[in-house]
Amino acid sequence: MRASVIQIAVDEGESVESRRRRVASLVREQAGADLVVLPELWTTGAFAYEEFGREAEPLEGPTYEAMAKAASDAGVWLHAGSIPERDPDGPLYNTSLVFSPSGDLAAAYRKIHRFGFDKGEAMLMGAGAELVTVRLPETVLGLSTCYDLRFPELFRGLVDAGAETLVVSAGWPERRRSHWTLLAQARAVENQSFVVACGTAGTHAGVPQAGHSIVVDPWGEVLARAGADEEVLTVEFDPGKVATTREQFPALKDRLLGLEPPRRP
Repeated sequence: MRASVIQIAVDEGESVESRRRRVASLVREQAGADLVVLPELWTTGAFAYEEFGREAEPLEGPTYEAMAKAASDAGVWLHAGSIPERDPDGPLYNTSLVFSPSGDLAAAYRKIHRFGFDKGEAMLMGAGAELVTVRLPETVLGLSTCYDLRFPELFRGLVDAGAETLVVSAGWPERRRSHWTLLAQARAVENQSFVVACGTAGTHAGVPQAGHSIVVDPWGEVLARAGADEEVLTVEFDPGKVATTREQFPALKDRLLGLEPPRRP
């Protein structure tokens, strides 16, 4: 399986419309990949709180349309990162979109854990309530967004739902970059899953971004890692390694706490 992780630079001075066109072009360049992943809130910047309301879109808004077409043009499964979604009957949500190679919407995930400690995103956006998985021909994706990475119970729930590849779309700050790498590897090891974690480069509302997108295998080995600047990180991995790892080292079978009947996608 070939994955392309597009670590976009989100800097002031570029319009949302211009960035949308640029990102669609980058997605089209990944034709031949099985999965393409974009970061969190790349239309606005994850820390550009004042832009959330101004740039919020309905689910099937301009970013949806542009990314659906880009996925179809490239013939790839596209995790299109997240957008500030405006629900006509409720608050804003930080919503991730996944498109099939035909350009159809395969899944939408509203971020459950909002960052900000009673300010910023935590005050401006509603919390999602549903775990979301997506079945690809090669693997089952489990969806998460940025701050979710700090909550292992979410990922264990995704594994119980059948996830084998955990996708993290993020706008992670540079000052906590060591946590980004540590937690990505921890989520891979404890869930015996691949982790594909895509962050942003550049600066969001004065907050330097960590970059360093990363792909980790079920043993915690880093298969690929980006630098600090805008970059397309491409990696090939064998999804079958998840089943092999879980069979060879069946730690998940020894769980005693927090067990619930597994839910399948």
